[in-house]
Amino acid sequence: MPGVFERLVGQRDVETELTAAATAARGGGAGSRMTHSWLFTGPPGSGRSIAALCFAAALQCTDPAAPGCGHCHACSTTMAGTHGDVRRVIPEGLTISVKAMRDIVRTASRRPSTGQWQVVVIEDADRLTEGAANALLKVVEEPPERTVFLLCAPSIDPQDISVTLRSRCRHVALVTPSPDAIARVLRERDGLDAETASWAASISGGHVGRARRLATDESARASRRRALDLAEAVLRPATTYTAADELVQRAEAEAKEISVARDERETEELRTALGAGGTGKGAAGALRGAAGVLKDLERTQKSRRTRTERDIMDRALIDLAGLYRDALARSLGASGTANHPDMAERASELASRARPEALLTCIEAILECREVLAQNVKPRFAVAAMAARLSSAFR
Repeated sequence: MPGVFERLVGQRDVETELTAAATAARGGGAGSRMTHSWLFTGPPGSGRSIAALCFAAALQCTDPAAPGCGHCHACSTTMAGTHGDVRRVIPEGLTISVKAMRDIVRTASRRPSTGQWQVVVIEDADRLTEGAANALLKVVEEPPERTVFLLCAPSIDPQDISVTLRSRCRHVALVTPSPDAIARVLRERDGLDAETASWAASISGGHVGRARRLATDESARASRRRALDLAEAVLRPATTYTAADELVQRAEAEAKEISVARDERETEELRTALGAGGTGKGAAGALRGAAGVLKDLERTQKSRRTRTERDIMDRALIDLAGLYRDALARSLGASGTANHPDMAERASELASRARPEALLTCIEAILECREVLAQNVKPRFAVAAMAARLSSAFR
């Protein structure tokens, strides 16, 4: 059976480095032979969290010949998320709080119960609050003998990870997989036909998961089309703001659809645990006394929905920026791989209607919109302002 690192796409150098590190860690274990904190960086879709999880499996692997064999119990449970000594911190809200990080650090400081190491995988480490980053830094500076921290972030930029925390980590940089590598995965692992696989890979922006969704999910394809339609809508002043508002409304509706079933299930489970429906003495009083717990859950759910909405909006804006980038390349006569090869005619139209300077202004407007959304500006205001700048570029 293939090893766990087969899950990585186009990351041969990373696989070699991590396999060697896991092999070295077996030679006596901790201390000088093992780095206790690692930082995995790479663009969205490059597989940084998958790489960290594969490395965790390789560290726990019991196969004497090949770390990360993929078929032993330790590998299987790690990849499935059920290994007792591997913990994944996956922020569902906008940030990772200091309280959550202290709880994780406290648990991770124990000796491993069944595996070789206590491994903590922190996905989206760029969402650590300042307090959470400081709590993590304390344990990273003096790590427990059998504990390994694997952090994942978009880059080593100080906006993504603190300089001090980054300096304590061994850095593993992942690259954007090529369209050919992504298409091969879709054909061989997902059983897709060659034409669909190549098309999805070519418009995915190097994001394996997005390529898979575009190839198999009509709603994902429709969302992409609607985002790109904004470029045409802003060419007419009468439709500019309507299209911008619809983009935000669709993101809100999609986030709600994704969240509502889970939120209802969580709320009902918590209410049941707190005594809802009970008939025993004091059951009603216990539920009333737990109002604060329910409020905390509501805040968590609201934060999670906001993050989902932002992620949907961000994906749309990245697609839109890619279209203007294609138009700019055509306007300048530059060669290179298009972000949206299936939208060549639309890119040509944009290039024919605006000078390169105006197209560059459009790209800047979209990138600035992404930034202000991350700073909690109301999406309707941010997207409307962006649409106004896009429209003015063609006048």
